[in-house]
Amino acid sequence: MSQVGPLVLLVEDEASMRRFLRATLQGYRLFEAATGADGLVEAACRQPDVVIVDLGLPDMDGLEVIRRLREWSSVPVIVLSARGGERDKVTALDAGADDYIEKPFGTEELLARIRVALRRSAGGARAEDALFKVGDLQVDQSRRHVHVEGKEVHLTPIEYRLLTTMVRHAGKVLTHRQLLREVWGPNHTEDAHYLRVYMGQLRRKIERDPAQPRYLLTEPGVGYRLVDE
Repeated sequence: MSQVGPLVLLVEDEASMRRFLRATLQGYRLFEAATGADGLVEAACRQPDVVIVDLGLPDMDGLEVIRRLREWSSVPVIVLSARGGERDKVTALDAGADDYIEKPFGTEELLARIRVALRRSAGGARAEDALFKVGDLQVDQSRRHVHVEGKEVHLTPIEYRLLTTMVRHAGKVLTHRQLLREVWGPNHTEDAHYLRVYMGQLRRKIERDPAQPRYLLTEPGVGYRLVDE
């Protein structure tokens, strides 16, 4: 029986990791490339639904693969890398990656991140009148209403813009710079204190326990992510 699942392109030079992911990604059509150059060729030929890329490739940095891919494709890109530094994560996300998972990682986490990437890709950009729901949080952009546990929450214009920006990218890690650019504009990409203040206010309004958020998660040193499941 031929496979009909989503097509995943894995760009990874380590043979043992490719074997591990072959076993992990049962139900997906998996194509592999051991170099960045081969990965770009496979991406153009196969038109994958998701690309998983390692940063430490033998012929070019994985960041360069992402940048070249972004010149012509909006396919979701998930980075799998042993580089765990904050700067590495921020640079990869700013280069066009949709998500970043540090090695070693849990298989369930990887599978969940792939599902989120596929959902976002299939749905495309959320329509302005879309109703976003996750857990007890509901955001109705057509009416500009936000409800938590069935009760309406009143947000300031900036709080609402911050939340709806994250709704549009639900499931995706957004860097501080990306959020500042989208919410406050390109002249405020270094004003991280704005983001900290308003994220704190937003959490106090929509999280049951702002110190242990369920919806607006912190990616330490990188940015924030609104959960999508």
